[in-house]
Amino acid sequence: MKTFTAVVERCPDTGLYVGYIPGFPGAHTQAETLDELQENLREVVKMLLEDGDPVLQGEFIGTQMVAVG
Repeated sequence: MKTFTAVVERCPDTGLYVGYIPGFPGAHTQAETLDELQENLREVVKMLLEDGDPVLQGEFIGTQMVAVG
């Protein structure tokens, strides 16, 4: 079993959740609920892995708070 870290955001225009896996070309999707987004990401990654293991173009490290002012 392989594990990937997904970044999840909410689109302010549509209200949809948007998820993507940093550095994994094509590994992105959207959905109305977080559960649906998780399933959509799982399906997209399964499909992409059919072509072989990805060569990730980046690696998710984490998040940082940035104070300005």
